[in-house]
Amino acid sequence: MQQSHESKSGHGSSQSALTLAALGVVFGDIGTSPLYAFKEAFSGAHGLAVSPENVLAALSALLWAVIIVVAIKYVWIVLSYDNDGEGGVLALTALVHRVMGDRSRRSRIVVGAGVFAAALFYGDAIITPAISVLSAVEGMSIATPNFEHFIVPITIGILIGLFSIQMKGTSVVGKLFGPVTIIWFVCLAWLGVSSIVQAPMVLQAVNPMHALRFAVQHTDKAFFLLSAVFLAMTGAEALYADMGHFGSRAVRLGWYGLVFPALMVNYFGQGALLLRNADAASNPFFLLASSSWLLVLVVLATAATVIASQATISGAYSMTLQASRLGYLPRVRVLHTSDREQGQIYIPSVNWLMLLSVIALVLAFKSSGALAAAYGIAVSGTMLITTMLVGFVVYLGRSTYRWLTLAALGCFALLEIGFFASNLTKLEQGGWLPLSLGALIFIALTTWRDGTQLVAEHRRKMDIPMEDFMASPMTGVPVVSGTAVYLTSDPKVVPNALFHNLKHFKVMHEQTVFLHVINENTPYVHDAMRSQLHRLCNGVWMLDMHFGFREQPNIPAALKLIRPDEEGETPDLDPMRTSFFVARAQVVDGPGGLSAWRCALFGWMTRQSASAASYYKLPANQVVELGTQVVL
Repeated sequence: MQQSHESKSGHGSSQSALTLAALGVVFGDIGTSPLYAFKEAFSGAHGLAVSPENVLAALSALLWAVIIVVAIKYVWIVLSYDNDGEGGVLALTALVHRVMGDRSRRSRIVVGAGVFAAALFYGDAIITPAISVLSAVEGMSIATPNFEHFIVPITIGILIGLFSIQMKGTSVVGKLFGPVTIIWFVCLAWLGVSSIVQAPMVLQAVNPMHALRFAVQHTDKAFFLLSAVFLAMTGAEALYADMGHFGSRAVRLGWYGLVFPALMVNYFGQGALLLRNADAASNPFFLLASSSWLLVLVVLATAATVIASQATISGAYSMTLQASRLGYLPRVRVLHTSDREQGQIYIPSVNWLMLLSVIALVLAFKSSGALAAAYGIAVSGTMLITTMLVGFVVYLGRSTYRWLTLAALGCFALLEIGFFASNLTKLEQGGWLPLSLGALIFIALTTWRDGTQLVAEHRRKMDIPMEDFMASPMTGVPVVSGTAVYLTSDPKVVPNALFHNLKHFKVMHEQTVFLHVINENTPYVHDAMRSQLHRLCNGVWMLDMHFGFREQPNIPAALKLIRPDEEGETPDLDPMRTSFFVARAQVVDGPGGLSAWRCALFGWMTRQSASAASYYKLPANQVVELGTQVVL
């Protein structure tokens, strides 16, 4: 399964080309962490004093945390648990739900946790562009102090430009991402080596005893240090979320072959600098470079942060599309920016909402250091939930190393609980932001899911069972030429659109097709499995049409692929003789299962939802939309 997906993602490309592309997208977020992660260990209210003991302890903790959480947990273990080649917390949630295969209380809790992790991901996707670009532009104040007052305006200008070009797609810009990222990581390694040779004693930090000894002797300081160390791993979730574009092998090759060694060498270089000059703690990354190369480094860092931001923005698009497919968001307008790459999409509403949110963050926090407090909570919470979800998949599976894997995941969970608890100490400094955003988005996601389920239940009570309808004689009902396609969410009942069509127009079409669209828990559905056609009676068919949660449904295109029914016949779907009937519900408050404010929220989300005609690519001049009122 994984192998076939990698072939599809690469379109015949060599593994080296896939790895190059992965470097430009997957590692952008974690690759820019040296700009701010190590600096945070020695700044802020709980920053450590710069001393050889503290520098070696911080480096040792950072090194082994990255090895355990990123190199072992994510790159080696978590990447092995994909959903038909796709990664990310929502894809993993769908996989867990499919594996558990029930609707018990345990299943609802697990799925709810996955949805909350997805909500936290949106907070991460908003904070990442702000903190990344801010941290890069702040390097200008070191090169030229007069630029300090222009950091925020320049940052906002870069962000506006970044979000404005999203509609063009990433196919052209993406070709530049890999080479630029390679230059970035080579530069990280070069700066680190140049500094390490001047203070080689920093290599002692490879020994984990420095971190363990510090944790035992200074437990309180070690607890606060975890939140700074965690910033070096904030892009780990992106490794899993973006694996579907390139396959796990390309991600592993890129991580072990270039990214991991370059990052660690740079961090050790920053530590060597602090051993030589304690005053460099204000911004150890940019002070690694000589004054003559500083502006070049600022430009390169800015380019790298733009790439890192691009990765999280694209991830937000993919997450929104998956949430819509899985029933947690209404239909949204999705534009595909590439004819060949299915994953390259653009969602205008998400794009502009993110831009406004990111600009608001920059204006409110004004520095990367202030934003760092808000950054860790969202990612650490998502990491912990990912560990839990993978644990459920492993536990319910029958792998040879199940108990060994569960033991390792338990150790990861304990460490991540420590990271999450340490980040909670920054709640007042900004940590409240991602939790608040996550809670609001979680409420929206679950309100839409609960509302749509209640609407479905309401319709089931009022609708006529399909069996009764097919058994009833249709004598006296005029028959008109052509084919009517009725979209239905439940094939066991008569669609509301047909019910109202008979009530008001009192006619039936010569041929009738009940079309049931099924959103699968798998990312893609092969064309051969796209549809199943069943004859209900003479001139009436039931058509099941399947789409993966990473696919954009296109009903007219899929109708051209339908295969004959059991009697070797198909309905006449001539575009000029086919009419599509859809129902649109209007929600009003009532004594139903939703509270008044959630009902109002659901009604607002319903009004923002893309119409079924545009969502399913139906021809506008052949769609009849009938409104119905639903009391919740």
